[in-house]
Amino acid sequence: MAHMVRRAVPCGVADLADEIGFEAVTVSALARHFGVKDASLYSHVRNLQDLKLRVATLALTELADQAAAALAGRAGEDALIAFATTYRAYAHEHSGRYAAMRTDIPRDSPAVNAARRHSDLTRAILRGYDVEEPDQTDAVRMLHPTLHGYVHLELSGSFGHTPRPSETSWQATLTALHAVLTDWPSA
Repeated sequence: MAHMVRRAVPCGVADLADEIGFEAVTVSALARHFGVKDASLYSHVRNLQDLKLRVATLALTELADQAAAALAGRAGEDALIAFATTYRAYAHEHSGRYAAMRTDIPRDSPAVNAARRHSDLTRAILRGYDVEEPDQTDAVRMLHPTLHGYVHLELSGSFGHTPRPSETSWQATLTALHAVLTDWPSA
């Protein structure tokens, strides 16, 4: 049982986060989810921060795996759309896990390597646009918050007050990003 719980904890916490929201995840909520006492979980996790870092690592890894598969054999606008669409779909399907990816990640955490994969995948897209360093770093810093900001606002319902469909604006955003990357202003 202990071995099963130890292996199930990251997935169980991630599932729970998707169900009740990442901010609502607690050790007590996870214990209830597994049908065990709080104290028995502490033999498998250090604390709530440890639980949340495990979810962040799992989510970052899952999304990087999906994005890498979506990018395979693609370049330019096709790669940008595949990456962005995968990112958005993951956030909609796993909103709790997606929220976990925005957790503060210590430099010595395994989540750092998973997060680095996202930058590496973004840099692969940028090579298709011939954006090289130092501009590449700037482009990564533009793409990530643009995608994150859009998805975050969309998930929070911020786009529901206008008649224009969110999907239409998403496509316009991707078209604009493609145009900027195609004509990147080199330093």
